Amino acid sequence: ELFILEIHLNFYCHKTVKKRRPFKKFFYRGVDLDQLLDMNLDQLAQLMPARIRRRIKKKLRNKHMTLLKKLRKSKKECPFGEKPAAVKTHIRDMIVLPEMIGSVVGVYNGKSFNTVEIRPEMLGHYLGEFSITYKPVKHGRPGVGATHSSRFIPLK
Repeated sequence: ELFILEIHLNFYCHKTVKKRRPFKKFFYRGVDLDQLLDMNLDQLAQLMPARIRRRIKKKLRNKHMTLLKKLRKSKKECPFGEKPAAVKTHIRDMIVLPEMIGSVVGVYNGKSFNTVEIRPEMLGHYLGEFSITYKPVKHGRPGVGATHSSRFIPLK
């Protein structure tokens, strides 16, 4: 009986005392963020989906490397604890890499630059996925001439 009582006490004590973590640790395909930052581009490519592996294998072009340099520079120049200055770009086909995490990018959508703060969940996606190029349709009331029955309603 003493043993059973001890188990019940431990169970109730365990439920009330929960360990709190400040942030959830991020993993990309079983590899944590610190290890991802230490990897070179070829090692990183092995974790990525096929389309991105092919792109990295063909090498990132000069414009992509220039964007990475600008992002590094803006991160380096910002004071500790603050967001870096946004780097505007038209390069929507840039793959989000681990070293870009924490940066702020203005991604062009054909009309304006949408500010995107790069988070770990965005790894392996394209920048263009986070800057929508069209305005989603909001269906309101139909206008005059939208249906066949509206032909018989006199126009004012």
